[in-house]
Amino acid sequence: MDPLSDVLRAVKLNGAYFYRVEAARPWSVHSAPARELLPRILPEAEHLIAYHILLRGSAWAGVDGERQVLMQPGDVVVFPHGEATLMSSDEGRKTGPILGSVPDRYPNTVLLGPTEGRDTAFVCGFMGVDTRPFNPLLAALPPYIHLPGVAGGWLARFPEQVVAESREARVGSESVLTRMAELMFVEVLRRHVEQLGSPDSGWFAGLTDPVVGAALSRLHERPEYDWTLAELARATAASRTVLVERFTRLVGMPPMLYLTRWRLQLAADRLSRSGSKVAVIGAQVGYASEAAFSRAFKRETGMSPATWRRAGRATD
Repeated sequence: MDPLSDVLRAVKLNGAYFYRVEAARPWSVHSAPARELLPRILPEAEHLIAYHILLRGSAWAGVDGERQVLMQPGDVVVFPHGEATLMSSDEGRKTGPILGSVPDRYPNTVLLGPTEGRDTAFVCGFMGVDTRPFNPLLAALPPYIHLPGVAGGWLARFPEQVVAESREARVGSESVLTRMAELMFVEVLRRHVEQLGSPDSGWFAGLTDPVVGAALSRLHERPEYDWTLAELARATAASRTVLVERFTRLVGMPPMLYLTRWRLQLAADRLSRSGSKVAVIGAQVGYASEAAFSRAFKRETGMSPATWRRAGRATD
C-alpha cells in the first residue's frame, strides 16, 4: 500500500479557482491569509491551498514577512497552510495592493505596475481541501514548496488548459478544473518527496523510515483490521518499544492513535460520499458496534456520524 496515494484518495479536494496576472516592473502584490479569502472563493471548503505558476519573466515569492524565492518561467510555488503571501518584481518590495478580495476568475486579468512593458505573467490558483477529521499530509508540508520547472513536461500546457476551461464555461467545468488542480498538486507532492532526501521528522520522514514506513503501509493496507501493538511490531520486524518511539518521534503520535484517526478520516469520507448505514461504515473501518464508532467519531470531530453526513450534504 502506498500511504501517500491512500491519503490523497481520502482527503477530498473540493474546488479550484484561477486568475491570471500580468505585470510590469516595479510591482508587488500582497495576498491576505487564505482564511479571509475562503468565504469569497470557495465557501464550501475548509481550507485553501494557494499556488502560483510563473509563465514568463521573473518574480520573487514567499510567505509575507519571510524569505522569498526567485521564480523563473515554469516554476511553481505552493503555500499549503494559507498564510499571507507576497509576490514582487524585486526581493522584499511591498508597495502594491493587498488582495483582501480576489479578482474574478478567467477571462479577467489582473494588471500590475506601469501600463507599458508587462513582461511578467503568472497564474494564481487556489484549491479547496478538507482538513478534518485528520489530514496527515497537510500537517507534514512546509510553509511553502518551490519547485523549478514543474510547469514543463506533461504539465507544460496546464496554464493554457485552465484558461481555456475557465473561459468556455462548459458543462462540468467546475469538476474539470478541480481535477486539473488535483493533478498538478499530486505532481508537486511527488517531486517534493523526491527532493526531500532524508528528513529528520514528519509524516514524510515516517514514509521513508524502514520501521515506521512499514507500519504505515500495514495500517493503510488494512485499517479495518483489529491491530494490536504486538502484531504491528512483528509485521515491521521491530520491538514494540522501538516501533512506538520511532513512530511517535517521526509522525508526532503513537501508531494506535494514528490508526484511530485514519479510520475516522476514512469514515468521514464514506459518510460524505455514500449512502451506506452508519453501522456499516463503522464496521468497514474497524469498529465492532455502531455505538463504539459513534462515540469515537464524535470525540474526534465534535459531531455524530449522522450530523457529519447531513452537514456534508448541505454543503454539497
